[in-house]
This record gives sequence, C-alpha cells and structure tokens, in this order.
Amino acid sequence: MPSAGSRPVGPLDDDDYPAYTMGRAAEMLGTTPAFLRSLGEHRLITPLRSEGGHRRYSRYQLRIAARVRELVDQGTAIEAACRIVILEDQLAEAQRMNEQLRAEGGKPQPKTSAC
Repeated sequence: MPSAGSRPVGPLDDDDYPAYTMGRAAEMLGTTPAFLRSLGEHRLITPLRSEGGHRRYSRYQLRIAARVRELVDQGTAIEAACRIVILEDQLAEAQRMNEQLRAEGGKPQPKTSAC
C-alpha cells in the first residue's frame, strides 16, 4: 500500500517508457520523422519497436533529439551534433558520479558480481 503523499509509479512516470509514436514525437519536436530516423542512423537514439514494428520514443530520447535539433538549427552538422550530445551526456554522468563520491567521502562503490 503506498504511503500518504506518494504517488504510484507507472509507465508514464518512467522517462524511458516508449510512449510516443514517431509522428507524435516529430510533432512535439517541431521536426520531421526523417530527422528522427536520421538520429537512429547515427546511432544516437534507438527507439523501441511496437509489436507492429513502429518506432516508439521515450521522453529521455525526445530530450536528446531536441538538443540535437537545437544544435542543427544553429548550423551544426548532424554528425557533429550527435557527437556533442554524446559527450555532453558522458560529462553529465561523470559529474554525477563525482558528486556521489564526494557525498560518500570519496569511497568508491563496490562492484557487484553478476554471478
């Protein structure tokens, strides 16, 4: 039973849930389906496929696509924009890990075994 004040977590609360069709995603971003397909061709985002084979995008993927679109609109080639977004994401992850280590007093996280 959820506690008072908490809300249930469902697919629409999950940033990685593939909730948006290609058409809806393109509409939300103000771009074309071809632009979204090109991001897949550049291996920046890989949408999940519905049972019928249609591309489905998550909110996280749409944020990435929006950042690429911003860079492309500023005149950056799509290949370079994809690389910039990848590097930005890697930097953000490294900064998050650094902050976590500082908060824990610099102790590294123990690695867990899959066995």
